[in-house]
Amino acid sequence: MTRLSGLMLAVLTGASVALSACGSDGGGGGDAQGQAGKIGVILPDTKSSVRWETKDRPALESAFTQAGVAYTIQNAEGSADTMATIADSMIADGVTVLAIVNLDSDSGASIQQKAAAQGVKTIDYDRLTLGGSADAYVSFDNTKVGELQGQGLVDCLAGRQANVLALNGSPTDNNATLFSTGAHSVIDRTPTIRVVGEQAVPDWDTDKAVTIFEQMYTAADGRVDGVYAANDGLAGSVISILEKNQRAGQVPVTGQDATVEGLQNILAGKQCMTVYKSAREEAGALADAAIALATGQPVNTTTTSRDDTGNRDVPSVLLTPKAITKDNIDVVFDDDGQSPQDVCTGQFAAMCSAAGIS
Repeated sequence: MTRLSGLMLAVLTGASVALSACGSDGGGGGDAQGQAGKIGVILPDTKSSVRWETKDRPALESAFTQAGVAYTIQNAEGSADTMATIADSMIADGVTVLAIVNLDSDSGASIQQKAAAQGVKTIDYDRLTLGGSADAYVSFDNTKVGELQGQGLVDCLAGRQANVLALNGSPTDNNATLFSTGAHSVIDRTPTIRVVGEQAVPDWDTDKAVTIFEQMYTAADGRVDGVYAANDGLAGSVISILEKNQRAGQVPVTGQDATVEGLQNILAGKQCMTVYKSAREEAGALADAAIALATGQPVNTTTTSRDDTGNRDVPSVLLTPKAITKDNIDVVFDDDGQSPQDVCTGQFAAMCSAAGIS
């Protein structure tokens, strides 16, 4: 399990904490609460990926509870206006550190500006807010995510001459841009691969992705040998169209997030790979950064991330993602990223057994 840094543990040593949680809020007491104040986190939605509520929320709750700090976690449900309202409420309620997963950079920057005016420190969680003023950025190396996806597709195509379609994430999500950049850095230098169509999916909407991909597939006259899909949700949309055309399992598809659906598609041979980003590791890094800011300590950053819009380099903690195929799917289970009980249900039980998963 991800552990808090020695510095953070030192800050909290000797604190007598009785922590209780109610709904989406956690309350802390004793010295730790007095030192660290209250930390607010706003997650973006429940549609772009199931990870936000099924993985990030419980991982964050566990990390903050372990640290003994008061916290509140809420979800904007895909609305920038709702996120702004939640942020205003959290600031009024006395949070000293506010972490957001922005829905777009403009609305995220506005929230951070308001927070700074009230003396509240801010953190970009998972997505960098371009033109924002976050004191720190905690995420994975998202260009590396794309590189892993691109290399995964190259490996799955195994040197064949291939026409590839690319289904990118939301154009308002800076991460989606980084994923695409990383993937292209690998795919574009592979002479056997030709990208014959590419589109972004607004808001990572999987229903829109079905329509967009079907149109791309039709425009390519079905002559498609591989698909770069930016996450498992979009991969599922792609696979639904491939199934409709009796091509599922014949056309390699990438993904990201190691969702239950994504892992099941990998076991079934319908998706060639995904990228695993440990929610527990990312949540632990956010907890470290938030507690450091709340207690006036320096954040133990590892690098900086360039924000050209804001003309600044943002102190960052960028973690290392992992490529997952059928051969190393146990990496996700070993980290409790998913459980075999959730993945190996129904028709997938025999597939898990064949893959040595129990």
